[in-house]
Amino acid sequence: MKRFVAGLALSGVLLAPGAVHAQDIKIALIYSKTGPLEAYAKQTETGLMLGLEYLTGGSMMLNGHKIVVLPKDDQGKPDLAKSLLEQAYADDKVDLAIGATSSGSTLAMLPVAEDAGKVLIVEPAVADSITGEKWNRFIFRTARNSTQDALAGAVALGKGEVSIATLAQDYAFGRDGVAALKGALAATGSKAKVVFEEYAPMATTDFTASAQRLFDALKDRPGRKIITILWAGPHPLAKIADLKPERYGIELAPGGNILPVMMQFKAFPGIEGTIYYYYGFPKNPMNDWLVAEHEKRFNAPPDFFTAGGVAAASAAVTAIKKAGGTDSEKLIAAMEGLEFDTPKGKMTFRKQDHQAMQSMYQFRIKANGKNPYDLLDLVREIPASELPVPIRNKR
Repeated sequence: MKRFVAGLALSGVLLAPGAVHAQDIKIALIYSKTGPLEAYAKQTETGLMLGLEYLTGGSMMLNGHKIVVLPKDDQGKPDLAKSLLEQAYADDKVDLAIGATSSGSTLAMLPVAEDAGKVLIVEPAVADSITGEKWNRFIFRTARNSTQDALAGAVALGKGEVSIATLAQDYAFGRDGVAALKGALAATGSKAKVVFEEYAPMATTDFTASAQRLFDALKDRPGRKIITILWAGPHPLAKIADLKPERYGIELAPGGNILPVMMQFKAFPGIEGTIYYYYGFPKNPMNDWLVAEHEKRFNAPPDFFTAGGVAAASAAVTAIKKAGGTDSEKLIAAMEGLEFDTPKGKMTFRKQDHQAMQSMYQFRIKANGKNPYDLLDLVREIPASELPVPIRNKR
């Protein structure tokens, strides 16, 4: 077991370009530190730094070189994300980059990585097109994609007849997520069908009209009726629930989210869903360390995107070790098929599209947790072998 420097300040390895030396291993982090996805971005940053600490035993050294992270705030704006990545590759001479928080920003960054001939590890953006039709060989994604979310949800639904109406945000994340759900239901042989799709702007706060359309689409359907909610940011579950969907025998399926959002779910014990990560589910040394250190430093367990940041750190460190350095072509050769440890357990980069294949989790909301963060019971881990993610790129 490694010895770790628990007190290492996370900010100590986030350096301005002027403090960087030529021999350092330089990693750009493009993220939405300000804007509507700020909470996600900060978790990714925390996870990345904790992951690098864990993987280097607290030294922040790899192959005799110091690891330096250069954070860049894209504010959730695709044009800014694109220019920041161009700057990172051309001016800062980073060896590789990690990001972005928004799917829109990430899609804008993909051709920049290709033009620069440099690796971009995608975390935490989930739009399928990132490792689908917009993909190029320099892109590797540790984050799950929309189809992995959808396949997990489809598997959890089982084989019964279900009518589903979806509520999603009207941008790449929401529309990709709904398309992925429809494809996943077909791929898993489920009898469940999406019968209605409702899209709303990201900043929506009044869901009355949307809820009525969802209810009207489902209320006269036979059998089980479910509203599936795909939403990033402040969650509409409580507002939809306040409008009494149970009057029509309609269930709500919110999906997994960050802990502050899921705390709202405590009012709805017994609701089931699927999630990418919840701190209490995985049992492995990396997750044990992450949970203990995060609780020690922040008085709270690690969250959804914190685990993703650790996964990105692990992919980068494992790849650089295997490649013997940061040459892009050697990194690509090392990363195709690469297996690496994460707080969720092993992930593997699929050779065809560089998507990390990984487990997901089916949960049930607890009625009475032991503390504010004790929110979910594990129904079961869904292994990657049960999630047949299609290959959509044009390689």
